[in-house]
Amino acid sequence: MKRRIVFLVLIAITVFALSACGNSKSGGGSSTQSDDGTYSFAFLPNTQNNTFQTAMNETYKKLAKEKGYNYTMLDPDYDLNKQLNQMSDASNQNFDAVFVIPVDSAGIRMGLEQFKEKNIPVFNVDTAVIEEDRELVESIVATDAYMAGQLMGAQMVEDYPEGAKIAILDFPANESCVLRVEGFMDGLGDNISKFEIVAQQDGKAALDVSLPIAEDIIQANPDLDAFFAINDPSALGVAAAVESSGKKDIDVYSIDASPEGKAALLDGSFSAVSAQVPVQIAETSLQSAVDLLEGKEVEKEIFLPSHIVTKEMAEETAGEWQ
Repeated sequence: MKRRIVFLVLIAITVFALSACGNSKSGGGSSTQSDDGTYSFAFLPNTQNNTFQTAMNETYKKLAKEKGYNYTMLDPDYDLNKQLNQMSDASNQNFDAVFVIPVDSAGIRMGLEQFKEKNIPVFNVDTAVIEEDRELVESIVATDAYMAGQLMGAQMVEDYPEGAKIAILDFPANESCVLRVEGFMDGLGDNISKFEIVAQQDGKAALDVSLPIAEDIIQANPDLDAFFAINDPSALGVAAAVESSGKKDIDVYSIDASPEGKAALLDGSFSAVSAQVPVQIAETSLQSAVDLLEGKEVEKEIFLPSHIVTKEMAEETAGEWQ
């Protein structure tokens, strides 16, 4: 009898152990809430040295606190190797979902594959990964970058119906910024032949990089009419170069409508700016992640519309993102 009891106890222990293994998320099962009943999320941006990404981080943090979710942010500061290491570390931390802005749209496949192996859904936010890697992300949530650029191109045509000499500061490593330039060019429409692009250079989406580049362009092109820059930090570098040159008639067109960009629009440093919506991206992607974890279907691509920010809008939302 004693042997029979011991045998039954051993069977029960074995069944319990197998059951426990079967419920492990890292074993390939579906994502579940953590032991304390909350979800656990991580945000892996490309930097926090930009108010766009910090606005997203603050929104995620605020929503997580309100809803009782666990939340972590990992900042690679535009270092691709550091981001890949952070993705590798995060893939081993049993997050329920992660939100990723790639440092390099074409350079993070290895990190995405590690999340896939651990069955951690990836929500690709703001800047899309390349087409070949989209199978590795659950959803893309971003501002419609092409639309934002198109709005600035159309605005430039309205401001310069006879055409102009212009310069572009782009950021080819970033898929979203590539789309902004494509949209801008298409926004020039039938008038594109009237616009002479005297220079197109990589401002790396940064004020300190864009400023000296813009200074050189202005010096080499004394009859320059306008700049198009792919984001506010780059455009602020351009505006500083225009200010130092003394040529106040050079217009600056930007994309972001950050608090700093709105201030530049109001003081006349920017001629026009179209909006990105980091707060809406964070809100939408977090809700999509929760929906997925609760068994609901989520859209593969969500591109939130851009709009031109008027001075009235800038005054009403001064100091804030949208």
